[in-house]
Amino acid sequence: MSRRIRVLIVDDSTFVRQALSRMLGADPEIVVAGQAADGREAVDKVHELDPDVVTMDVQMPRMGGLEALGRIMAEHPVPVLLLSSLTREGADVTLKGLELGALDFVDKSRVQGAMNLLQLGEELRAKVKALGSIPASRLRAAPVAPGALGRLERPAATEQRADLVVIGTSTGGPAALQAIVPRLPEGLLSAVLIVQHMPPGFTRSLAERLAGMSALPVREAEEGEPVVPGQVLIAPAGLHMKLRRRAAGLRVWLDEEPRSALHRPAVDVLMASAARISGPRCLGVLLTGMGSDGVAGLHAIREAGGRTLAESEETCVIYGMPKAAIEAGVVDRAVPLHRMADEILAAV
Repeated sequence: MSRRIRVLIVDDSTFVRQALSRMLGADPEIVVAGQAADGREAVDKVHELDPDVVTMDVQMPRMGGLEALGRIMAEHPVPVLLLSSLTREGADVTLKGLELGALDFVDKSRVQGAMNLLQLGEELRAKVKALGSIPASRLRAAPVAPGALGRLERPAATEQRADLVVIGTSTGGPAALQAIVPRLPEGLLSAVLIVQHMPPGFTRSLAERLAGMSALPVREAEEGEPVVPGQVLIAPAGLHMKLRRRAAGLRVWLDEEPRSALHRPAVDVLMASAARISGPRCLGVLLTGMGSDGVAGLHAIREAGGRTLAESEETCVIYGMPKAAIEAGVVDRAVPLHRMADEILAAV
């Protein structure tokens, strides 16, 4: 049997700690190495136990989750999975936690009350196992200064410039987007559309945080709004984002179809729609994430004559989606995260 993933559970509720311990311990690939009741104890136990993954509640006495997270990432970096609540404050705190180095989160408020926590078991175990496989070298990506663009390689004269950039990402995506979107200059000659796998309610906070860092306007997309150059639209969680050409121009189209898609929004759905609309003037970009969403989408963009990029393995938090696309032969170039903004600018 391969080495089991050792998890430290951090939560101020004894009941929640016990429930999480039962959920995780039910998987033969996971062992609960310890528990902590607050952030201060969590920092001490990370040093003592050297766990593979930490599950961290945000709201705790003595030392809160964000303060503990900052200490852990500075002193003894380890993959951290946040347990979050869908409130306006909870969504903002979750995004702040992802900025501080947490790699993913579980929305525990989607079950009604602590007594139903067991409903989160499958998602929790899957995310713990994904985070437990991450090399330590990828826990803190090197910061990229906004505006620190290198010399751009312009497209060959035979290539059309992209007027539509579609970015898809999942686990590790919020931090990756922060390395790209704030580096795109005001007046960009392309619209940028983004799918980030997140539970409903969190994408608006993501858009607002990116907007506060960026020269371009960034917002959560709304039904029927125009898609124009120089703006960034993020697909709202719970709905697929597509595009429609109308007499007044390109518009956003939001709905739940196909309901069979594993994710909603799905990268594949948006990219396929963009390929039909923009054809050779579309650029598809696939960043860090679990699974294979985006493979069919990049294929559609290439078939329409557009170009495709994927984040290279050395900078991916989870080398799942990009790897699947590269192995499927639908990626023109694999690019490290710190070069991705340059590549997008070169294309547009």
